[in-house]
Amino acid sequence: MRCLNCGAAMETRRENYHYTGCGLPHVTLQGVEVSRCPRCGETEVAIPHIEALHRAIATALVRKPGKLAPEEVRFLRKSLGWSGADFAAHMGVTPETVSRWEHGSSAMGPTAERLLRLLVVHMAPVQDYSADLLTEIGDAADAGAMQLGVQVEEEDWRAAAFSAA
Repeated sequence: MRCLNCGAAMETRRENYHYTGCGLPHVTLQGVEVSRCPRCGETEVAIPHIEALHRAIATALVRKPGKLAPEEVRFLRKSLGWSGADFAAHMGVTPETVSRWEHGSSAMGPTAERLLRLLVVHMAPVQDYSADLLTEIGDAADAGAMQLGVQVEEEDWRAAAFSAA
């Protein structure tokens, strides 16, 4: 492998690498391939399966026994694929509150933190469940039961019909 900066041959070996690409200050990738240029000092790191890496980091964070740090809240929000406004809608708070959580000017309460951890662990990849729907939930006048029809299709269940009870 040649250095993209100066063209010299790079030296590659497995080592631990301080990973800053996720926005967290204390993540070390263990035993990854790191290539260094002996001439100019350029460094390249091979990070395989980066989505799986970020999922492993998220899983470790939700199992953390202490409170989440602001940068950890931001990482978990991003791991869910949400903007600050989407995250605020899902959490039932304002975007300003999310900003305060992520910048450390206000701590997340224990209930919000538990909800975030549960969302990261159990969030189903539902594509049509928008943040707008969550806003409508709070505006609904009645709390009546709903009739629900459920069908099985190829060993998978899905909701088929909804109506007010």
